[in-house]
Parts: sequence; C-alpha cells; structure tokens
Amino acid sequence: MTDQIQLIAPDDWHVHLRDGEMLTQVVAHTARMFRRAIVMPNLRPPVVTVEAAKAYRERIVAACGPSSAFTPLMTAYLTDDIAPDEIERGFLEGVFTAAKLYPANATTNSAAGVTNLRHIHSVLLAMERIGMPLLIHGEVTDVDVDVFDREAVFIERSLKSIRERYPDLKVVLEHITTEQAVDFVGSADRNLAATITPHHLHINRNAMFAGGLRSDFFCLPVAKRERHRLALRRAAMSGDKRFFLGTDSAPHARPGKETSCGCAGIFNAPHALESYALAFSQDNKLDRLEAFASLHGPAFYGLPVNEGVVTLQREDELVPDVVNGLVPFHAGETLPWRLQPCT
Repeated sequence: MTDQIQLIAPDDWHVHLRDGEMLTQVVAHTARMFRRAIVMPNLRPPVVTVEAAKAYRERIVAACGPSSAFTPLMTAYLTDDIAPDEIERGFLEGVFTAAKLYPANATTNSAAGVTNLRHIHSVLLAMERIGMPLLIHGEVTDVDVDVFDREAVFIERSLKSIRERYPDLKVVLEHITTEQAVDFVGSADRNLAATITPHHLHINRNAMFAGGLRSDFFCLPVAKRERHRLALRRAAMSGDKRFFLGTDSAPHARPGKETSCGCAGIFNAPHALESYALAFSQDNKLDRLEAFASLHGPAFYGLPVNEGVVTLQREDELVPDVVNGLVPFHAGETLPWRLQPCT
C-alpha cells in the first residue's frame, strides 16, 4: 500500500471563487493546493470586459496575500451582444485565458448568458482564429427536456454543430456528468477536452435524496445514474489526455442552500485533491492521478507544466461539518489522505 504520493503541482481548470466577503473566505482553500485555476466569470454583474477581468484578478490576488504563488486565470462571460474585438483584445493582452459559454438560465448567475448560438457566431470565429479556448456549460434549458437528460441533449443539439462549424476552435466541455459526454469527448481527434469534478466521481443522483432532500449534493449539471458515475471514473483514470481536473467548487451561503429554491453548487475546495486521491486509490489508479491533475490541462491550454510538487500523505483527516460558514463536500467524513503544503 502506498503511504505517500508526490504530484507535480496541480491546477484547477474550473472553479468559482465568487467575490467580496465570500472570495476572502474561499480562495485560500484553492490556493493552498493548486498553482493556477481557471476562474469562472458568473459574478453579479458578470465579467464581460477586459477591465472588469483585470479588476477581478486584482481582488483575487489581494485576497490570497503577498506570499501566495497562486495565479488566477481569467475568463470572459459570453453574452448575446459581446463584442468580438473585446474578447480578442483581452486574450491577446493576456487578460482572458478563455471565454465561458453559459446557455441563458442554465445555472447560477447565467441569466445574461447566450440565448442562441447564432448571436455569438462572430465571436466564435474570432476565438477560432486566435486560438482562444471556449469553455461550455453543456446543458439545454428547455423546460420540456428532463433535467437528467439536458447534457446529452446539448451534445446532440449544440455541441456537435459547434464542432462542425468551428473545427479549429478549442473547446472544453465543463464538469461532464454523463456516459454520452465521455464517449463524445473520447471520440474527438483534436481540440476537444472535458473537466471532471471530484463530487461526480463519488456521488450519483441518489445522494440528493438520501434520508431526505440533501441540498448540499445539489449541483448543475446534477449528478446522474450510477452508470454515468462509473463512466466518469473510467475517463478520469484512463490516462486519456482529453480529460483533466476541474473541481467546479461552487460555494453558497447557508441561506442560499437551505431555502425554498436552493442554489446549485457543491463547495469542495477545502479537500478537493484529497477527494480525487480517494477516488483514484479506490480504483487502484493512483499512478494516473498526476497526469489527470497536473499534466493534461496545461497540455490542452498550451501552458507550461508547473514547477514544484505537492505531497499527499496516507493519514486520516476528518472533514469538518462547516468551513468558514460553508458546508464542504465530504462534511463529517474521514478521508484517508492529507495534503501537505506545496513546495
């Protein structure tokens, strides 16, 4: 049995850090284990300009403190009327690393998202030309489509056409939850990848209803049937470079989770890497964790691999019921891995 593993310092390719007081409460958890993170732009108001992204980046860096080695990678929030020139300028100036496509009303703070792909045709052409990645929340929002089918339907209705119309556009299908998504990404010859969260490796849709309505396991896309969870595990642990780590850690204050219309999101940042290590060790694939966490993402984004390492020690760690007023993923559970500081 392996008692200790060292990984090249990993990155989180999908995280929600929020803003204001919430930002100061959560960013340290991400910064202590990841050297870089793709920061989602769905604030209120959303990050739609270069100047807004610069200002948000400055707030994140300030919240981390002067001794932190963490680098936030900023994204633009696509809207129906966002200007291609603004997207291109932000990317070429090194402010935007990527742009995020939220179908309007698909998830938290997405009301200003894209209502029809034809509205951003010129934006996607520009992104394809300059090599800027498109990050997609891949769900349809039609009320007549079952919530458990919305990712699969998005792939058929929208993602296939995006891939056909813009073959040189780099696309990341974020936080995938279905066997269909695994198969579609796995069939791509180039320019398509996917992030996988720790919670979707551990829970299926039953978790939301175990002993009652469990709002802390409600996220979007929602967890699916067991066969989908197992497909995600196979993909994450396959060594396939098209799949890499993205926590989708999405904190919400208790009033937002425990209400008549609870917010979607799982706060997994405090023990994200330990959670991934648990899943990989359960399937005897710890030797595949470093590539998934530290190598595949930089390769897709065309960024250098980080210097330094992190160490995971096989040592029991009790996850608190509450962290900074927020309920973390694995709350009350004992995880068999403990993260040592980055070196």
